[in-house]
Amino acid sequence: MTMRRVVLSGSVFEERIGYARAVVDGDWVHVSGTTGFDYAAMSISDDVVEQAEQCLRNIGAALAEAGCTFADVVRVRYLLPERDDFEPCWPVLRRVFGEVRPAATMMVCGLADVRMKIEIEVYARRGPVAGVRIEAVEGERMLEEWRHVHNTVVPPGALSLAEVRERSGRYRLVNAYVGEALVGCSTVRPPEREGGAVTVIARALPEWRGRGIGRVLYDDGLAHARVLGAGVVETCVLAANGDGLRFAAARGFAEVDRYVLPGEQDEWVDLRLSVIES
Repeated sequence: MTMRRVVLSGSVFEERIGYARAVVDGDWVHVSGTTGFDYAAMSISDDVVEQAEQCLRNIGAALAEAGCTFADVVRVRYLLPERDDFEPCWPVLRRVFGEVRPAATMMVCGLADVRMKIEIEVYARRGPVAGVRIEAVEGERMLEEWRHVHNTVVPPGALSLAEVRERSGRYRLVNAYVGEALVGCSTVRPPEREGGAVTVIARALPEWRGRGIGRVLYDDGLAHARVLGAGVVETCVLAANGDGLRFAAARGFAEVDRYVLPGEQDEWVDLRLSVIES
């Protein structure tokens, strides 16, 4: 079944007219024509180049929420009331799309507001991502980012910042990024006794799943488990997280236990990988 969801930016135009900043339809992401308004302040520069820069900031934020980046863009359309305003924007556009090289069209046409000097529309297709960056969690900002991913993926086990801070002293916590976008996190729990199991848990934000990020996180955690001398690796998945269970099964994990914690209603699944891949 194709999954469809919308991305809203907070622009008053979206509410008044009745549209979304972007629509995610399976692997396709359709970003609406986007102008140079700063949506937080609903203000707009008089300069076309500054408007183009703000257009791209707005589009980049929508793409990130949709689970992709400018590298996934396959087509872009530029709409300008004045053709002479296009060339001054080229350096800004080349900085974003110069390596991507999407199909592109420029059209001269009127826009909805006389203050608007450029409007940009893009289509992107989500696929496996390259350049996933793994960073050990350090500092309050990264702790909060790790907590955001954890609590999004595992809401029944939501943690406070103080609880995450305490865990960071006992476990290896890492965050995953694509460019500047936070896309996932992982936990590696050392064995409780000599020869015990190491627990590796990889989490990808829902909008970034199916793009190889869980595999990168898992492989990173497994490498650390080898450093700890693990002979057995375990993971734990919320039973309602079908994506997580399928991912674990594809990596060779087998279910060993299902349980509900005292005072809770959600079911958890423990899985084990008895042979660590080399």
